Amino acid sequence: MKSKLYSLPVVLLAFMLSAIWQGAQAQFGSGTNWAKDGYRYYRAFEGGVAEFDVRDAGKKTVIATAQDLTPAGQKAISIRRFTITEDGKKILINTNTKRVWRYDTRGDYWVYDVAAKTLKQLGKDKPASSLMFAKFSPDASKVAYVSGHNVYVEDLATNAIKALTTDGTDRLINGTFDWVYEEEFGCRDGFRWSPDGKSIAYWQIDARKIKNYLMLNTTDSMVYSYVVPVEYPTAGQDPSSCKIGVVDIATAQTKWLNVPGDNVQHYIPRMEYTCNPDEIILQQLNRAQNESKLYVAKVSSNTTKVIYNETDKAWVDAKEEATGWDWLNKGKEFVWASEKDGWNHLYRIGLDGKQKLITKGNYDVMSVSLIDEPSGYIYFIASPDNPNQAYLYRIKLSGGKAERLTPADQAGTHGYTISPNGTMAMHNFSNANTPYQSETISLPNHKHLTGDAIKPVTDAKNPVEFFTVKTSEGVDIKGWVKKPANFDPTKKYPVLFYVYGEPASQTAKDVYGAGMNRMYTGDMAADGYVYISMDNRGAPAPRGREWRKAIYKNIGVLNIRDQALAAKEILKWNYIDSSRVAVWGWSGGGSSTLNLMFQYPEIYKTGISIAAVGYQLTYDNIYQERYMGVPTDDAGREPFIKGSPVTNAKNLKGNLLYIHGTGDDNVHYNNAELLINELIKYNKQFELMSYPNRTHSISEGPGTSLHLRTLFTKYLREHCPPGGR
Repeated sequence: MKSKLYSLPVVLLAFMLSAIWQGAQAQFGSGTNWAKDGYRYYRAFEGGVAEFDVRDAGKKTVIATAQDLTPAGQKAISIRRFTITEDGKKILINTNTKRVWRYDTRGDYWVYDVAAKTLKQLGKDKPASSLMFAKFSPDASKVAYVSGHNVYVEDLATNAIKALTTDGTDRLINGTFDWVYEEEFGCRDGFRWSPDGKSIAYWQIDARKIKNYLMLNTTDSMVYSYVVPVEYPTAGQDPSSCKIGVVDIATAQTKWLNVPGDNVQHYIPRMEYTCNPDEIILQQLNRAQNESKLYVAKVSSNTTKVIYNETDKAWVDAKEEATGWDWLNKGKEFVWASEKDGWNHLYRIGLDGKQKLITKGNYDVMSVSLIDEPSGYIYFIASPDNPNQAYLYRIKLSGGKAERLTPADQAGTHGYTISPNGTMAMHNFSNANTPYQSETISLPNHKHLTGDAIKPVTDAKNPVEFFTVKTSEGVDIKGWVKKPANFDPTKKYPVLFYVYGEPASQTAKDVYGAGMNRMYTGDMAADGYVYISMDNRGAPAPRGREWRKAIYKNIGVLNIRDQALAAKEILKWNYIDSSRVAVWGWSGGGSSTLNLMFQYPEIYKTGISIAAVGYQLTYDNIYQERYMGVPTDDAGREPFIKGSPVTNAKNLKGNLLYIHGTGDDNVHYNNAELLINELIKYNKQFELMSYPNRTHSISEGPGTSLHLRTLFTKYLREHCPPGGR
């Protein structure tokens, strides 16, 4: 289903076209780190790590060679990601990684001392690929990490390893998170060093009361199946208990913070130290996620106070994990984003609770790129005039008018990784007709420095086009269309709609990949299909709070109506064949596909639904309750049921291909079986493809991806034949 408005994107084929706004900044990969001076940066390459200087035409200096990173008697370390100390003297390398649910957050860690040219493995007494989130202490004398749901600290001089927690199990989780916190809040790294390096604050998640969803693995044993349990709190079920501990490095004693409110009926999605090692700031959300409180806790006295409180009739988003807290005025203030005036704007919040609006106007701040306090500016991504695009702006910390820095002749979607001093940036760009390009630039003049200069494509053959249609209810729906090759406006063509439709993803973005269907084994345009995707209300587009939150308690209803009424307008286009209309989607898009087929069978004749939620009450509580409320009684459950595909499955008239992996830990296979039963009940014929023991991505095992794409293509061509007529 996936990640919320300002969080990290989900790794799904269906979401390839809809990388979230913040995600555009990762174009240079996890192997790039700016140096503190803002002119040099470090980048991993095959076999080592090098330093580059943008002042000297990107001069490259290798600081760690493949030979340097080769342990005795072993192969050179393959760098998955790395961090480097501010003085550039030590490199912390993550390698040999393994997945934990969706992300490869377990692995091995090594420290390379640049001056001494020594390489040391951390956690030698721990199982292979078991270390998580290793981080240098502020003075770089120690490294802390998680292994086996416990937090450890290792002294780099003595190699001594100390357990800071000892009670961790697969259900009592220290320093990291359970399935649903990771999936829906983007929480993975669950501990923080204090500024003085004397203590560590960490989350403890108690999932011992969470019920298991039991998946059956029927393929890895040739005789008997075995059960794969996943702790999974569904909508209406209590979440895990959550609390914050502060452990003293010297004594390994933990003090639990006295945070008001029941620790089961509240979430703590974000937590950091302030600039004071005796203070911790945290965000607490209530169970319904419509009230957010910011607490400052004083560790020594174990007291807490609320410094900021925000409510919403729908939901309040958790702070974006990737940014941390952005401190100003020697730690007395920080920058915070809020939609409370109808747009996502930035505020200065003091530890004394005082607030000041920085950005102002009818536009959304999509993400913060840099806060440059010495020069007095915030750099951020926004697109006031086109919700399908993204550009770099800056504004004074004191407020005023925002200044666009992205050149006017580069229409599309931009991402920036800005150096700490705000003078340099790694810049990437694409639009629907221009492949991804990257360069290094100076700021604020946006002058090209290194790499190939950005050149948008202006004469693309058969370009992707953008459009707006107004529905009969007066809603402006924006989307893109890719017409057939050798398009003849006198002919009528079949149309395939790609849909997501839920609050986790935007599909109608002006990025490279729009108009491409990677599920199709061939060239859709050459075969004579019209391909379209549109964003309904509720999609996380920068169109203001009312646009995004109109979907509250209306998933499966309002988004479906917007899509269908927009499709009705498109069917009026002269070149669209209304007898050949197909729709497809994955995950939340698979749910939308089912709902469109069941609620508007007069429009959609063919549907291909992949990994869909068939019944909303089976999905996880953090996601579904955020957007639909907490279903504590029949009235609370009614919106969930009303918007679920199983409720209207009896209305199916067209051709339906339903696809699901039996090992899907995200959207469980019981969704498929509930839907199958309902279609059987009403004698509705359809085609089913189950992929044994495959997850939500349906990518595991030899031949799987090709088989899925071939199946998709064959079904579409048979039931929605290509070509103009």
